[in-house]
Amino acid sequence: MKPASEALIVIDVQNDFCPGGALAVAGGDEIISRINRLMADFQTVVLTQDWHPANHASFAANYPGAAPFSLTQMPYGPQVLWPTHCVQGTGGAAFHKDLRTDPAQLVIRKGFRPEIDSYSAFFENDRTTATGLDGYLRNRGITSVILVGLATDYCVAYSALDAARLGYKATVLEGACRAIDLNGSLAQARDLMRAAGVALEA
Repeated sequence: MKPASEALIVIDVQNDFCPGGALAVAGGDEIISRINRLMADFQTVVLTQDWHPANHASFAANYPGAAPFSLTQMPYGPQVLWPTHCVQGTGGAAFHKDLRTDPAQLVIRKGFRPEIDSYSAFFENDRTTATGLDGYLRNRGITSVILVGLATDYCVAYSALDAARLGYKATVLEGACRAIDLNGSLAQARDLMRAAGVALEA
């Protein structure tokens, strides 16, 4: 069992990010058995869940003529326009059926504000609107977080970078993650994480 000061953060293992989903990450379901095994080693387990309204500002479908994966500008900076995914209450937003959810003490839903996307488990993409995860972890005495899930180069990386920025010891288990790798985004995310002091392990 890991020390009580360490938490496992499981990012967005949802149907829409797994093969057959609306924003499928290649091999996204391959990591689930390892994540399930990891949960048994941690006294604190947190799951995150993308949870968008249908009119979300990050959906290409809400911009006539916009192509999925194109860029637009938001008040907080550039925003990828994604295929419609993880819409609240739909099967695509549900956790993958093989993911164990019982060990989790907390589920953080993110991206539910229509006007702002939310990759990180800690902050919306404006980098200031908090999800409440930081306060929860500090109240539990957590100083170290281990991150797994989907996708390495977006929600996992943003969460790891914010964890490091907030003073946590942050580790990403890359073998328990899968990436979208959009226009070199994986290499860029890995460089950013290393520069921020995030440990990348297999």
